[in-house]
Amino acid sequence: YAMLLSLIFLIVLVAAVVGFVFRHEIKTNFESNLNLALRDYNVTADRHSEAVDTIQRTLHCCGVQSYSDWEKTEYFTQRGIPQSCCKSQDDCSEEDLKDPSKAKLKVFVDGCFFLVTSTMESKMSVVAGISFGIACFQLVGIILACCLSQYITNNQYEMV
Repeated sequence: YAMLLSLIFLIVLVAAVVGFVFRHEIKTNFESNLNLALRDYNVTADRHSEAVDTIQRTLHCCGVQSYSDWEKTEYFTQRGIPQSCCKSQDDCSEEDLKDPSKAKLKVFVDGCFFLVTSTMESKMSVVAGISFGIACFQLVGIILACCLSQYITNNQYEMV
């Protein structure tokens, strides 16, 4: 049991170190995937388009770096900026969303990449604290399992 807990502890420790060391690559990968999701955005309910809409509605953002990122997409030429960028759903017409100068007043102008990464970084202290607590419980479990094993081994020889 102690060996199993030790193995799990080492796996979690390695994952944490790798995540910390490669955090910049993770950000770069996220940004490129967000750009791909914008490029391939469509009206049909595929999961990438739904994810972009959810991020934009939840974080009150639009595009990757700014709302103008949508102007480079095929979706913009057909329908303009998506409805999920609108500050108020009632005040956003399709004509306004096709005109970047009008859209600037009606949509969120901040990009989603900065908001997502800053939100994740602000929550990292909570995640690190919870992880540290779990690691402490694992270490206590490892120590107690070793003590129990030692106790059982010592008592076997005394019973004879």
